[in-house]
Amino acid sequence: MGRFITRRLLWIGLTLLWVSAITFVLVFAGPGDPARAIGGSRASAATLDALREQYGLDQPIHVQYARYIGQLLQGDMGYSYVLRRPVAEIMLERLPATAMLAGTIIAVALLIGIPLGVLTGLRAHSLLDRVVTIGGTMVISIPTFLIGILLIYTFAFQLKLFPLGGYGSLEHLVLPTLSVALPWSAWYATMLRSNMLEVKASDYVRTGFAKGLRERTVAVRHMLPNALLPVLTMATMDLAALLTGIALVEHVFGWPGIGQLALKAAATRDIPVIMGSVIFGGLMIGIGNLLADLVAAWLDPRIRLS
Repeated sequence: MGRFITRRLLWIGLTLLWVSAITFVLVFAGPGDPARAIGGSRASAATLDALREQYGLDQPIHVQYARYIGQLLQGDMGYSYVLRRPVAEIMLERLPATAMLAGTIIAVALLIGIPLGVLTGLRAHSLLDRVVTIGGTMVISIPTFLIGILLIYTFAFQLKLFPLGGYGSLEHLVLPTLSVALPWSAWYATMLRSNMLEVKASDYVRTGFAKGLRERTVAVRHMLPNALLPVLTMATMDLAALLTGIALVEHVFGWPGIGQLALKAAATRDIPVIMGSVIFGGLMIGIGNLLADLVAAWLDPRIRLS
């Protein structure tokens, strides 16, 4: 176990190195002048030259990247050109809002998706199964931000049950959560239904029914633990992805998360914030994949970590 975790952490570090290098090159190869983002649209040529020298933007790109990695290894993620604050401090401020939204989305998606997946798996090809399958396919096909806009129009603008957007209370959390949790719950239900049908044909399930066990007992004690494993593994990775921010949803609802921060940084060419967001996202994805493997091995002792 220890060797497996150590090896995976090393691979995460190498992945972050490659991701940071590619992002750094793409950011500087793109249009626009970082010095202009710092000095503003009215900065003179002399001011821009001074800013390039001050921030090292006049040096070759490999020198700038080496300096950035050296600072990053010391815990310094740089200084925002636009917000005039340390990037690490800004990210830590945005993390609680992002974590709250991410955790709520996964919890609601599982609370809706698991019961629907179990019911449709046990009642395959029934009217309930067809309704849930067709409805789930429709919800999955709609873009998440469009679901958010429809929820705002219906429940905030027309019915006035929830705020139009913002952050600060549980009421603000409902609509952005549902805009992502609804399609994801349909996806989880579809996956669990498929797993339940596969497990239903197993010998131990048929033996359970032959012994006279009730359908609920067989489903909960024997079928669900095996069918649920891939869903929980995916949910773990989805949670890690959500922690990197949901830019469009956060923008639609005015949610002050990491995704909205990265979106604004890209619009203003705030390179330190862009790099910080990408590295944080890569770290969360890598840790999420590691946790997904550990959760799978913990739930199913037959899985060996190697």
